[in-house]
Amino acid sequence: MQKINEKDSPFRNGDCGVKYFMRGPRLDWGLILLKPGQVMGPHGHRQTEETFHCLEGTPTLVVDGRDVPMVAGDVVRLDPLEKHDLRNDGATNARIIFIKTPYLPDDRF
Repeated sequence: MQKINEKDSPFRNGDCGVKYFMRGPRLDWGLILLKPGQVMGPHGHRQTEETFHCLEGTPTLVVDGRDVPMVAGDVVRLDPLEKHDLRNDGATNARIIFIKTPYLPDDRF
């Protein structure tokens, strides 16, 4: 068993960006917090599928160049090789859970 508290995991960029809750051995998951106007940056995974669950805000998931608007409650699963990005064009923070499986920390292009 493994247990953590969200507040014990730091955001990559201080008060926003990516924060990991658990990394391995089978999956990689955590939270993304984007402030208004922020963008994650395009990337993809060769073997890993990734799922996004919007908790709050109105982020846009960009998948292979196509905008996929999200609202709280939306869940989107991406197959390997689907290039993606997240941006927050809204006026409030966007909070999105991400889950990547299998756990392959170097599987990024």
